[in-house]
Amino acid sequence: MPQHPAPHTALPRAESRPHAPPGRPGPGGPDGSRWSPAALRADLGASLVVFLVAVPLSLGIALASGAPIMAGLVAGVVGGVVAGLLGGSPLAVSGPAAGLTVIVAGLVDQFGWQVTCLITVGAGALQILFGLSRLARFTQAIPPAVVHGMLAGIGITIALAQLHVVLGGTAQTAALDNILALPAQLAGLHGHAVVVGLAAVAIMLVWPRIPGPQKAVPGALVAVGAATALALLWPDVPRVDLPGNLIESVALPVLPDSGLWTGVLGGMLTVALVASVESLLSAVAVDRMHGGVRTNPDRELLGQGAGNAVSGLLGGLPITGVIVRSSANVRAGARSRNSAVLHGVWIAVFGIALVSVIELIPLAGLAGLLVVVGLQLVKVADIRTSHRHGELLLYVVTVAGVVFLNLLEGVAIGLVLAGLMVLRRAVRARVRIEREGELHRVVVEGTLSFLSVPTLSRVLSEVPAGAPARIELVVDYLDHAAFDHLEAWTRLHRGTGGFVEVDEPGDARAEESHGRFATWSQWAQEHGDGSASAPMLAGVAAYHARTAGAIRPTMSGLAHGQSPSGLLLTCADSRMMPSMITHSGPGDLFTVQNVGNLVSGTSTLAAVQYATSVLHVPLIAVCGHSGCGAMKGLVDGVPTDMPEGALGDWLKGGASSLEAWVDGHPAGRAGARDGFAQNDCLAMVNVAVQLDRLRELDVDAELMGLFFDIQTAGVLVYDADAQEFRPHDRAGGVLPVLRG
Repeated sequence: MPQHPAPHTALPRAESRPHAPPGRPGPGGPDGSRWSPAALRADLGASLVVFLVAVPLSLGIALASGAPIMAGLVAGVVGGVVAGLLGGSPLAVSGPAAGLTVIVAGLVDQFGWQVTCLITVGAGALQILFGLSRLARFTQAIPPAVVHGMLAGIGITIALAQLHVVLGGTAQTAALDNILALPAQLAGLHGHAVVVGLAAVAIMLVWPRIPGPQKAVPGALVAVGAATALALLWPDVPRVDLPGNLIESVALPVLPDSGLWTGVLGGMLTVALVASVESLLSAVAVDRMHGGVRTNPDRELLGQGAGNAVSGLLGGLPITGVIVRSSANVRAGARSRNSAVLHGVWIAVFGIALVSVIELIPLAGLAGLLVVVGLQLVKVADIRTSHRHGELLLYVVTVAGVVFLNLLEGVAIGLVLAGLMVLRRAVRARVRIEREGELHRVVVEGTLSFLSVPTLSRVLSEVPAGAPARIELVVDYLDHAAFDHLEAWTRLHRGTGGFVEVDEPGDARAEESHGRFATWSQWAQEHGDGSASAPMLAGVAAYHARTAGAIRPTMSGLAHGQSPSGLLLTCADSRMMPSMITHSGPGDLFTVQNVGNLVSGTSTLAAVQYATSVLHVPLIAVCGHSGCGAMKGLVDGVPTDMPEGALGDWLKGGASSLEAWVDGHPAGRAGARDGFAQNDCLAMVNVAVQLDRLRELDVDAELMGLFFDIQTAGVLVYDADAQEFRPHDRAGGVLPVLRG
């Protein structure tokens, strides 16, 4: 039983032929120039969309931070122009962010606004040092559960405070005070401000769910605009009060009193760290949404640092990369950083020339906007991910720490807990016993050290004397104490007449990780067995040796029925691997494979009917693939010149796909633009046509289209609105779902 490292799971290699989303070239436009007419037109349109999103958010965040209201617009201008020009993420947009609201509010309350501006300058200088020192990569070491918990805690704190303003009252300083004061606030609602604030909340919640082209107008703009119009009916509703325009609001930072420098330096470090992490997280998210140049993280920190230094000098809020603005920028078709810069210019024009418009905005309307923005920082997907990785406690503790203590203490508690959880996992072995008839399987997982010997001893004592036993060591480390204990127990048990086998599946898995996806022909070449049945029999044997025991509990639970999550209709091609490309397990998918993944023929239609009427699957996916022989047959002459027989009769069912391809179906044009061969473009069109057939059948399920590129082992996802295939990790908010 040698000591050995845990087997490594092979990471997927990057696709050798990248597929930028069709119709959405990467930064710089198709010719790589920021200054081409097409790129400039796209950036101009996108900048106007981001401007409309940024203005109400900037004003609301300034309000929630306790800063001068125009400080939000100053930060918006600087974030767009300075960070936009110097940052390392070409399509990210920077500005005041909800993630810093709680921190800034605490600094303003403790030091005053102009000292807070100095803290912003210092935070910018620290970020520049981070960038020059190439420290950006170390932010990746922060556990995602802590980062997401931090953002969720900030969001809850914002929502609790601004809810009081929505209800016509005044927010308290601490989150706990806001919770305790909420019953009295609800019992004594304050006039018309309540109607205005709740109207803004309702619009923010409902607007994204209304189908139609009006969704192109940002919900934040609609909510604030409607709240402003409604407030015109009642003069008693408090409104934004400005001392002057954007230029007149510029305020230079001041030095603090000598006894406050420790707190000021701590504030600089806090703002720098949080702003850096949030900016890099936003940049990573933006990279997943486009097919162009990736973010340079060190340059991003330099750009954010310069932006914060300038913003603080001009009396603006701290800035970060903001995912709300950035995602709006990408979806609006931005090609380069020109869009972010232009959006900053439009904010400057607005803040100088349209001050009277800003003063019409009711405070309750901005507060309603912030309540929803704050709650949106609490993401169900983050909670599910934390639970799936066993880090839900870490997420919850970080949230509670941020809400009920403060941001620094909450994050510190989260990091300490993360360290303790890692330590616990590192020194703890998981030992269990399973019965297989007369055989007792003792499975040991994790790190088997002297600390786990008591647990191991207790479990081994459950094996009856003389009973056959197999000890499976799925461990990454086995120390001397544990080795001695196992050896002694094995010797004693064999002395009682019992059979003992010690197995280390880790060794088999390490070997398997090298050749896990080897084909039967490769196996036959290695073992020199020319019989047709040998590879299959060897595969069955390997299944029983390595997989059957692990999967038996799952299959036992499925023995009495199935309830799959979807139907996958794909090609019968031997290279199509439904469970592998969808990473699905037993019971997940009801799978139908036929030549060319066609929705035709009694067998296929019966399977669709059974899946929808009996199994009630909520999703049907159609998956085509590159190098499809059926598509080649269609191009070569089906349905007119195919020899008589079952194959020719079957492929005649693809005639409508061939016609759609010849007529220039958008899916085929997009595929050709991405460099796919004509047969592969036809395969893409065929997926779209089969989805249309399913809609004609009026199936009660959502529909999805997929395309498996065999050469790169990549899966593309069909965007039904744009009628084109996109890389799976760049589908973003355009999920290819249709309602049948």
